[in-house]
Amino acid sequence: MKLYRYLTGVDDSAFCARVSKAINLGWELYGSPTMSFNGENIIVGQAICKEVAKDYQEDTDILFELKSAS
Repeated sequence: MKLYRYLTGVDDSAFCARVSKAINLGWELYGSPTMSFNGENIIVGQAICKEVAKDYQEDTDILFELKSAS
């Protein structure tokens, strides 16, 4: 099954570190990054995906799977 996450945060080195950490844990970038402005900060986002050995079922606990894959 392929897991999907969308990371968001202020455009700073901490956000870049989160994305880099995910890549080093086997996640792959999915699509282009996004950017917006909330009136105070630039907010960025990046979708990431990771293939895991389990098959998706109707009752799959996606939150549990995401925590296990991190």
